[in-house]
Amino acid sequence: MRKIALMIALLTFALPAAAETVRLGDRYYEIELPANPKGAPLILALHGGGGKPAQFARTSGFARAATRAGYAVAFPAGSGRRGDGLLTWNGGYCCGYAARAGVDDIGFLTRVIKDAASRFGVDGSGVYLTGMSNGSIMSETFAAGNPGMVRAVAGVSGSMDTSRNRVEGRVPALIIHGTADTSVPYAGGRGESSRTRTDFASVASVVKDFLAPWGEVPAKTDRRIDRKDDGTSVIVTDYQKGGQVVLRLMTVEGGAHHWPGGLKTRLSEGKTQEIDANTEILRFFAMQP
Repeated sequence: MRKIALMIALLTFALPAAAETVRLGDRYYEIELPANPKGAPLILALHGGGGKPAQFARTSGFARAATRAGYAVAFPAGSGRRGDGLLTWNGGYCCGYAARAGVDDIGFLTRVIKDAASRFGVDGSGVYLTGMSNGSIMSETFAAGNPGMVRAVAGVSGSMDTSRNRVEGRVPALIIHGTADTSVPYAGGRGESSRTRTDFASVASVVKDFLAPWGEVPAKTDRRIDRKDDGTSVIVTDYQKGGQVVLRLMTVEGGAHHWPGGLKTRLSEGKTQEIDANTEILRFFAMQP
């Protein structure tokens, strides 16, 4: 009986804490902590346009994977008109209410980082960012303008406005984007199925901008992942500087606008099974300690 009780106690101690909601004025963020949160590296995970923190946490499954690896994960909430429940981020040229109203999301995310560090004891000295679609745009935009605060950024299916933003310093970046994305086109321009009339920047321009502060990056390694018969494949391009992968581009050929490996009600065309975004993001972040 004592052995059973001890095992239960140990298992309970090892499990990450449940999500906690923190209010910051009229905004909020949800956070999930690892078993030992003190000094834990912090990831900001930003939902897509029209999403919410709890929705993104559930559909991506990111928090469970990240907290098991020792990270704390904050899911900040975008902003929207009262009552409509459609939350967006001001990534400059996109999206929705947040962009039209000129919401200071750079300032809000900075407050989230400082609050999480003081309230939970996580490491706020250098954070990781990731996001989906509009959340990807916001993650890249924040990283571009605040390189001293960011250890690495990972964007999925969203391209920041490279015509207005300049990457101010060296930030390792992972970019995952599908060539059949009709919401935020891989080659840039307006998406056929996009809910905004934004003329999106191309993935190539985002790659170019994040590489610029590193100077000449001569080494480039390509490999293809094609293990599943799902109509997609993934081309992995690594840009290396001094033996470090400073940018990794994962081009999902035939891939649509989605979070690879996330919750799927059905496997439709363009939803790749070749990679899992959570795995790839955490692997890349681990390379940038």
